[in-house]
Amino acid sequence: MWNYILISIISGVIFAILDGLLNANPLAQRLFAVYQPIARTSINMVAGILIDLCYGFALAGLFLLLYNSLPGSSGLLKGLSFGLIVWFLRVVMYALSQWMTFNIPGKTIIYIILSGLLEMLVLGVLYGLTLTPWEIIQ
Repeated sequence: MWNYILISIISGVIFAILDGLLNANPLAQRLFAVYQPIARTSINMVAGILIDLCYGFALAGLFLLLYNSLPGSSGLLKGLSFGLIVWFLRVVMYALSQWMTFNIPGKTIIYIILSGLLEMLVLGVLYGLTLTPWEIIQ
């Protein structure tokens, strides 16, 4: 149980750091300029970090719930599988919805998809190397 809590917090912090690095770098800022008319002029950092921490707990919990059903014979492979599944459901579906709904350049959509892939694989590897289902009940 304590390992789940610790890894959830660590993954939430990693989530926040990666969000900052992937969304605030100069390339991302140029690509995301298309959102400028509707984007907030400032970000509530505390709320963003709290949301990412909640995501860490949710994703770690989902990983543990799905662990036995995930493809792969090792925790690492299960983590990579989980990362790819979450990437598709969270990032790819969001990016394609954005592309269909708004006039967003293809390079922005590609950046969203690739940066999201990196983020989800990092988290999946973390979960795969550190979490196993039996730990939740101890």
